Amino acid sequence: MWLLNGKNKNVMNQLDIAKFGGTSVADYAAMTACVKVVTANPNTRLVVVSACAGVTNILVELASGALDKTAALQRIDKLRAIHQEIIAHLAPEKQAPCNEHLEEHLTEIRNLAAEASMGRSDELTDRLVCHGELLSSYLIVEVFKQQGFKAEFFDVRRVMRTDSTFGCAKPLVEVLGTQSKEQLLPLLNTDAIIVTQGFIGANSEGMTTTLGRGGSDYSAALLGEACNAATISIWTDVPGVYTTDPRLVPHAQPIDELTYLEAAEMATFGAKILHPSTLVPAVRRNIPVFVGSSKEPEKGGTWVKPETETHPSFRAVALRKNQTLIVLASPKMVGASGFLARVFAIFAKYGKSVDLVSTSEVSIAVTLDAGSNTSGIPSISEDMLNELRTFCHVKVEDKLSLVAIIGNEMSKTAGITTQAFDAIAKYAVRMICYGASNHNLCFLLNEADAVPALVELHQHLLENKA
Repeated sequence: MWLLNGKNKNVMNQLDIAKFGGTSVADYAAMTACVKVVTANPNTRLVVVSACAGVTNILVELASGALDKTAALQRIDKLRAIHQEIIAHLAPEKQAPCNEHLEEHLTEIRNLAAEASMGRSDELTDRLVCHGELLSSYLIVEVFKQQGFKAEFFDVRRVMRTDSTFGCAKPLVEVLGTQSKEQLLPLLNTDAIIVTQGFIGANSEGMTTTLGRGGSDYSAALLGEACNAATISIWTDVPGVYTTDPRLVPHAQPIDELTYLEAAEMATFGAKILHPSTLVPAVRRNIPVFVGSSKEPEKGGTWVKPETETHPSFRAVALRKNQTLIVLASPKMVGASGFLARVFAIFAKYGKSVDLVSTSEVSIAVTLDAGSNTSGIPSISEDMLNELRTFCHVKVEDKLSLVAIIGNEMSKTAGITTQAFDAIAKYAVRMICYGASNHNLCFLLNEADAVPALVELHQHLLENKA
């Protein structure tokens, strides 16, 4: 344990930004564990938190507009219970103002949910779901104070400027840097721990935006870049990054170190431990990222850095659900130029980022990831599809999942594909993507086959080999 007394003159040169996920701030006991982690490291001066576990999912439900009044009130009662459990552990004199603060948020949530019942939108969803992070950050400040530490609440929307792509906003990095220097850095030079929110931001008009599901990691990295942090620590419910999701594969093994590139591949292809965009700001400033468990910090974790001592052919396998496949076919493709340019121009026009691509003489297949938007609702515009139909046949398939193998020099190593194909020989593969990168091999499968295939791949490629 350490005391904040204003005498740590070198702290800003070694600044650590700590991010805590939803399970790490799920209740009072979890928040108390976070306080211990933060106060054990004198360099941790900025804390970024997600909403309490389960809260964002409830808020997204309310924002969907699909709940009747009774069901909506039941969800709001659940939100009240989650946060009141934390408040009940605070000192008696703190409970009344905290409950009053909670009820103010719940009133706003109830009003926004009623508005959503008349018609949902990504902009409305962002205004509603932001309350999860605002509440958790407010309450953990009180937990810090109860444990005897000085802490201050900071609304990240003061500095986290984004564009207006509601549901999956893009940060304006230069503006964030300027705002952070003016408003946030001076606070980090005080004797208080500053607590702020992940996931949320604001556009130039001050309207609330979100960075997409899992965006709290990204927030921490962006703030780390803006504040020139020495390290970024991502605290979650597992001690580091594993060879795959241990909740799906019991024999998953922890990984001591990853390169930025390996971790980025894992995050991109569905590894839940890091948001896909997290490493981009860290790479720009060459900031090492630590991933550990707030519940078991003594177990260590995974360091993500520019280089590692080992470079195995197979490092991990990952799963990404909620994939949509669009197949575009036209005999006019044969020997013609400009077809792909026309297709991708339409995707760009409607703001769709194409993921995987496979082509034949008369068709092109692309995948879109519907899981990154805050709402989790696939938003494939019918106008976009109709525009594509003016020059090709369009087929849309959903209920698909992507399974990816992550490794090193894969396309340069003999036998790699044989081992992978042998592992999933009994499953029908809808699409394969390989060759564009030396670090991944991807399979698109039916949703029902994805987890069994993941288990098989892990068993054949990684168990007893990591």
